[in-house]
Amino acid sequence: MSAARNTVAKNIVSTLKANNVQRVYGIPGDSLNGFTDALREEESIRWVHVRHEEAAALAAAAEAGLTDELAVCAGSCGPGNLHLINGLYDANKSRVPVLAIAAHIPSEEIGSQYFQETHPQELFRECSVYVEHVAHPSQMPRVLEIAMRTAVEKRGVAVVVIPGDVALAEAQSDRTSVIRAARPEIRPNPRELAEAAEILNAAGKVTILAGAGSAGAHAEVMALADALGAPIVHAMRGKEHIEYDNPFDVGMTGLLGFSSGYRAMESCEALLMLGTDFPYQQFYPENAKIIQVDIRGEQLGRRSRIDLGLVGTVRDTAASLLPLIERKVKRTHLSTSLKHYAKSRAKLDDLASPAKDGQPIHPQFVGRLVDELAGPDTVFTCDVGSPTVWAARYLSMNGRRRLLGSFNHGTMANALSHGIGAAAAYPGRQVVALAGDGGLTMLLGELITLVQNKLPVKVVVFNNSSLNFVELEMKAAGFVNFGTELENPDFAKLAESLGIRGIRVDNSSGLKAGLAEAFAYDGPALIDVRTARQELSIPPAISAEQVKGFTLYAIRTVLSGRGDQLIDLAKTNIRQIF
Repeated sequence: MSAARNTVAKNIVSTLKANNVQRVYGIPGDSLNGFTDALREEESIRWVHVRHEEAAALAAAAEAGLTDELAVCAGSCGPGNLHLINGLYDANKSRVPVLAIAAHIPSEEIGSQYFQETHPQELFRECSVYVEHVAHPSQMPRVLEIAMRTAVEKRGVAVVVIPGDVALAEAQSDRTSVIRAARPEIRPNPRELAEAAEILNAAGKVTILAGAGSAGAHAEVMALADALGAPIVHAMRGKEHIEYDNPFDVGMTGLLGFSSGYRAMESCEALLMLGTDFPYQQFYPENAKIIQVDIRGEQLGRRSRIDLGLVGTVRDTAASLLPLIERKVKRTHLSTSLKHYAKSRAKLDDLASPAKDGQPIHPQFVGRLVDELAGPDTVFTCDVGSPTVWAARYLSMNGRRRLLGSFNHGTMANALSHGIGAAAAYPGRQVVALAGDGGLTMLLGELITLVQNKLPVKVVVFNNSSLNFVELEMKAAGFVNFGTELENPDFAKLAESLGIRGIRVDNSSGLKAGLAEAFAYDGPALIDVRTARQELSIPPAISAEQVKGFTLYAIRTVLSGRGDQLIDLAKTNIRQIF
């Protein structure tokens, strides 16, 4: 192939460069050769070689979520790009702009059940906002430009499916377009704003539920809460945007939250939902008037019945609504909610205590010390399950720290892979991944990715030798734990064998020093913490069904001859009972 020949693949890379794409995450393959060779010749774009394509998509999702810019991943034909799908689901559900280059089998073989043949357009349709097959060079770069713009404007995943022979074909256009996201002001019309103000002014007790849509609207939400005398409850994805510098904060609700957040919502007369897609219907108030603000009209009323739906950004809507609000003089609801939060917070802090040496470490204590020792602008990532619980309850946000997780898609194995994207996007910035032992081992090979790409991620492993959150769900439903045991290696020794600084902590007395050593290490580090398996993460409201479930669990556990587990459960959680 002539060096001067301009191929479709080279035009793709030129377009990525023009749009300031600085990294592509993936694994090479023969159907990707044209693309990866074009990347080899373009020094401004780094190829971040991972060990599993799922990690590539999760890393791209993390980069896009942190930078709010388009991130890119790539997979070869058949199984290669198929491995991207779980990470792409995560990105799409998190509403972050990701472009996936999905290589395809040779054009002439499509439809013949050729080696590694799949149908990527169908496979990726549900986890994307745009997916298209490039069957001829004449479609490019137009399809690429449409894909990028759709990903940016709809805030989701766009997939370009391209056979290797088309990527290597002569480009019919060398055009490169720069895609920039529009930044419109979107607010409800005056009639709708007046109706919202009428509901809020008439209500004696107003509570705000704020989510990820509150990003960039901190000042506006605080001003609105002040006028309404409203406590602010935040959803998990709203934590990093709304928790800090917030005198109205009463914590979270839901399965991860605090009793104070649940009570502030349950007892209100009007609930104002700001940019949140909080999914759990059972945590919404039954008798309050509900107003929902979302930039996506199709989201309105999806989770709970509403009295008024407003389409707009949180920032623009809150600013437009504020002049119409009559400042609440009576602020009993706010003061009561804040007192309840202070008590709830104190109880949670009491649980973050050291255990006696020789006993497994309470995971709350791990969360508290990670929060104390991490830097002021640390990017935290957390695995789904119990690490998300401890992140929600013990990591404090300050407007500079960031918190990433698979909070909508809920996939395992995200913390390490998200950490790859975070560290690649922000070299020099501290990245701490809170990993469960199940999540870590699911994509264990990505530890090698840290070494190969020189990414100094600090991995804190909650090693309880179990799928811990699954066990809690079993207990709550009345089932005896089954199939959740994990036979783990010494992760610290494993890390050392890979070229990662490995630290093992078995006792609470050594945890602070171990974390400090890991965080100070100049390179990737893993700290393997032996945590209590039977720790309960109690939701803020326990239903009769859950009480019944725990009772059934106890009876069945005794009858199955495993009563020692109940003794361990009681010992571990006695401080939560008394």
